[in-house]
Amino acid sequence: MNRRILHTPEGVRDIYGAEYKRKLAVEELLHREVNRYGFEDIQTPTFEYFDVFSQEVGTTPSKELYKFFDKEGETLVLRPDFTPSIARCAAKYFMEEDVPIRFTYMGNTFTNLSDLQGKLKEVTQMGAELIGDDSVEADAEMISLIINALRSTGLTNFQVSVGQVDYFKGICREAGLDEETEMLLQDCISRKNLFAAEDLLFEKHVNDTHRKMLLQTADMFGGVDILKEAAAQVQNECSLQAVQRLEKLYEALKLYECESYVSFDLGMLSKYKYYTGVIYKVYTYGVGDAIVKGGRYDTLLGHFGKQAPAIGFMIVIDDLLEALDGQKISIPVAQDRNVLTYDSSNYVQKLQEARNLRAQGIPVVLERISSK
Repeated sequence: MNRRILHTPEGVRDIYGAEYKRKLAVEELLHREVNRYGFEDIQTPTFEYFDVFSQEVGTTPSKELYKFFDKEGETLVLRPDFTPSIARCAAKYFMEEDVPIRFTYMGNTFTNLSDLQGKLKEVTQMGAELIGDDSVEADAEMISLIINALRSTGLTNFQVSVGQVDYFKGICREAGLDEETEMLLQDCISRKNLFAAEDLLFEKHVNDTHRKMLLQTADMFGGVDILKEAAAQVQNECSLQAVQRLEKLYEALKLYECESYVSFDLGMLSKYKYYTGVIYKVYTYGVGDAIVKGGRYDTLLGHFGKQAPAIGFMIVIDDLLEALDGQKISIPVAQDRNVLTYDSSNYVQKLQEARNLRAQGIPVVLERISSK
């Protein structure tokens, strides 16, 4: 037998036994909290047309997609990201809807990474999307939901880092950067590679004032006081409005009594180009990457024909479980199975006993004693 078929490909793995029980329990805790906020469940296909995740939409780069063809020759992809799928679905079924729509989802995403660095190619994500509300109150609701959802699993040591992409974009426009240069610079700053960022700005002949402003965004993170410092560094209206929005958001979060979990990072940027305003990531001990990501994407639905603002987030269940395990946080799981053994002499009795227990919701394994 070819022993290779017993193993999974690189970047994917089997989950079973006690680990899978914990995963299901965490999913249920998160799902229960999101439902408390009035979000309704939605399921979208595992694969979609390539155009749903195209470069124009601003999602995962094409080289990181799992692509294949159907019998008609159409290019299909395994979903790398739920948000464009939700946007497509909202545009298709709720085109004329004016009131806000709340969706929640659970499922796996697939990213064809060449350099894994400890990451999986298939992960389980749970998230929520609020469509049709462009208010700062909606921003606060989503962040409070993230905090309460994570707390429902027992996690308490985490921080929600909040940014605003318009702050950076405003400085780029003021400096006269073209879109390509802006994207290259964004990549450098998001990776905190200031040497590459500075080389790029010198190459593009950006003046000293704007070069300094752009590089300083990487260091603008901390408590709410950093917002005043950020506002003092700029004069363009786009960046100033971005800071004002964050200040209003902080005041709204105080009403939810969850501001202690929040910090700000004006240098936070995302590889997803569809984000248009506030963005956020959640960090905790024991995990190298953010366990939650999200933000506002007010123009994404326009790619699918519906003009509507939206904001959402996704929790990487696998990373959350890693954090819970690393921090020794116990997760209540369904009770273990009861095992009833029987042989030919007492089968009827044991079967009736098993049926009675199962009727009470108690898991029972009815196991035959093998006779040798």
